[in-house]
Amino acid sequence: MPTFSIENFGCRATEADAVALRHAMQADGWTRTPEHAAAQVVILNTCTVTAAADSQARDAIRKIHRANPDARIVVTGCYAQRAPEEVAALDGVSQVVGNSHQREIPTLLRNFFPLAQLAPAPQVLVGDIFEETEVQPGAAESLAGDATRPILKVQDGCNNRCAYCVIPAVRGRSRSLAPAEVIAAVNQYAASGAREVVLSGINLGSYGRDLSPRTALPELVRRILDETALDQLRFSSIEPQHITEDFVALVAASNRIAPHFHVPLQSGSDTVLHKMHRWYRTAHYAERIALIRRALPGAAIGADVIAGFPGETENDFAATLDFIRAMPFTYLHIFSFSARPGTEAARLDKSLPPQTIRERARTLRALGAEKSAVFRASQAGRTFRALTLQRSTDAWTEALTGNYLKVRVAGRHPANQWHAVRPSTSSDELLSSTPL
Repeated sequence: MPTFSIENFGCRATEADAVALRHAMQADGWTRTPEHAAAQVVILNTCTVTAAADSQARDAIRKIHRANPDARIVVTGCYAQRAPEEVAALDGVSQVVGNSHQREIPTLLRNFFPLAQLAPAPQVLVGDIFEETEVQPGAAESLAGDATRPILKVQDGCNNRCAYCVIPAVRGRSRSLAPAEVIAAVNQYAASGAREVVLSGINLGSYGRDLSPRTALPELVRRILDETALDQLRFSSIEPQHITEDFVALVAASNRIAPHFHVPLQSGSDTVLHKMHRWYRTAHYAERIALIRRALPGAAIGADVIAGFPGETENDFAATLDFIRAMPFTYLHIFSFSARPGTEAARLDKSLPPQTIRERARTLRALGAEKSAVFRASQAGRTFRALTLQRSTDAWTEALTGNYLKVRVAGRHPANQWHAVRPSTSSDELLSSTPL
């Protein structure tokens, strides 16, 4: 049987795509190997949200080609969709397949692979992503080889036009998986042993607006709670406009929903938010975060922040730091601004010096670490249910609580088991636990 390996770059949505692609390849008769050096075909599912993401993909292609020059490298995902000719020019690349045709990769390889030695140039297959009307949810029939907490993509694309973001151009318009398909997938995951499923999307809160009849995310969540036996549901990123009183109340009312909200902020300066074309301002964002904290005092609340957006002044950056200090964030994801081709921000003429961007990103990461430490200290000594993950040694097993605290449970334990734990102020401290 022909062999393949696969590597994913980027967000939870691309991770879900990679899992779906892996299952499709195996269903088509391919044998997966974990080592790129041993594979006949290497599939790279790329991200293009930053210049660093593009660079990471290029570096991976070069490294794989050096280690396995006979391998056929297939590049798919967002970078492939955005810049197919750029990717095709890299040594070792045999096929470039955009998001528009990603689900066709097994068939393309079946037809292409026997002729690979004779191919004079890389095969490029990229279409209009805005013609895409369906969501590929992934494969839920088995957890074998998958992450402990499988990701179910229920929404793809985005109708927003933030000035810095290239994702709508490579993912297309917002579209949703039908509720019945979501329920079926969750039930399949639960039947295969999954304790937790992460609902994912490019703009998850916009779920269902394209469906007829229209089905909002809270309605979908209620159906999952009512129609499946899943232990715990978790959400990926949700925009602040979708953090409503009703949605927060729904999460607070169920012990089967992880108290974890990731709410993109991007900047704590109203001036910068306006330039970014983010529809909210800091006062509105703060109100939404306050809804969460009042209903769920121990919830994890994370945010994305961009450092060094064009024209960001010292006063703007100071406003961002002050705003973050005032918010009950429990962690931050920091991105150094990089201009994405085709976006409005790429045309702005007020780019900051790279050193300034790096320094601001470092300051924000340090502040994020402080916020995380404060939150962890506030939760120390409380008893939580934590799910064991795949990472372990003879001395400890990593586990995750509902409110996104990572702990190290003493001893080696199988993944995907619930344990009762009392987190300490240190994530490295070994904790005794009680299997549940």
